[in-house]
This record gives sequence, C-alpha cells and structure tokens, in this order.
Amino acid sequence: MAALAYFITTLRDRFEDKERGATAVEYGLIVALIAIFIITAVALVGTALDGLFTSVSDAL
Repeated sequence: MAALAYFITTLRDRFEDKERGATAVEYGLIVALIAIFIITAVALVGTALDGLFTSVSDAL
C-alpha cells in the first residue's frame, strides 16, 4: 500500500510543476521587451540613415 501511495505522490509531483507556467510567462515578457527595444532602435537608426543617404545622394 505504501508503494502505491509513493507512486501516486511521485506522479502528482511530476505533473504539477507550478514553476513551468511562470517561467514561460517570464520568458514571454523578456522576448516582448527585447522586441520593443529592437523596433525602437531600428526606427531611430533608420531615420538617421535615411537622412545620411539623402545627403550623400544629393552630394553626388
């Protein structure tokens, strides 16, 4: 009987991983913040590069 109780407890512990869901949410937030940073950086650098290429093409 003790072996059956141990077996059930072990199965329950394996399938009730409470940290997995929280970790997935945290990784999702990190990815979202990185994406926002990249989009902002590309937008700012893109505007600066557009001005640079315009001045170079006008000089040519």
